Amino acid sequence: MERRTVLQGGTGLLLGALATALSARAASGGIMETPIDTDYTPAGKGIITGKGMGDFDFLAGERRIRHKRLKDGTKDEWQRFDSGATVHRVLNGMGSIEELRKADGSDMGMGVRVWLPQEKKWADHWTSAGNGVVNPPQKGEFIDGEGVFISEDEVEGVKWLYRGVWDRITPTGCRWHQSTSSNGGKSWEWNWWMEWTRI
Repeated sequence: MERRTVLQGGTGLLLGALATALSARAASGGIMETPIDTDYTPAGKGIITGKGMGDFDFLAGERRIRHKRLKDGTKDEWQRFDSGATVHRVLNGMGSIEELRKADGSDMGMGVRVWLPQEKKWADHWTSAGNGVVNPPQKGEFIDGEGVFISEDEVEGVKWLYRGVWDRITPTGCRWHQSTSSNGGKSWEWNWWMEWTRI
C-alpha cells in the first residue's frame, strides 16, 4: 500500500469535522489522543504560523524518512521502513511538490500541495507511482504550528473521515501521521507515522 492509499477515495472536505478536530486540538494544546511512541520523540517548538502561502516552505529540500505503518488487516502489527524525498517550493510558496522514493531509490509517488486563496485552505493531493492518478485532495490549514487535513468517504454504508496531520515542525525535522474515524471524529485510529529529517 502506497502512502495515503486509504485517503484516495476521499470525496471532499467535511467542514464540521475539521472544525471539531481543530477546536478539540486547540483546547488540548495539541493533537488529541496521540499515543506515546518512544521512536518518535518531540522535535521542539513549531515554526509554522498558519499564514497561508509559504506554510509548506519548511518541507523544502532533501529528507530522510522513517515510517511506522500499521500492517493491512491488523490492529497492532506495525511495519517499519525507510524512504527518502526531495521537496520543491514552487509558485513563491503557493505550492509544494514532494517526490517520494523507496529506500532503493525507486519512485513511490508524488505529493502536490496548493494554497487555495479563496477558500483559505491547502489542498493536499497524492499521486502513486503505481498508477499515476492524481487523487482528490485532503483540505486543511495550519494553526499553532500544526496542519490538520481532512477528507471523507463512504465505504459499505459507513462514513469514514480521514485525517493527515503535520506537526513537530522545526528547521531540521517534522512528522506526518494519518488516522481514520468511523464515528464522525469522536475517536481516531492511527495507521501511519512518518518522521522526516532534513539531510
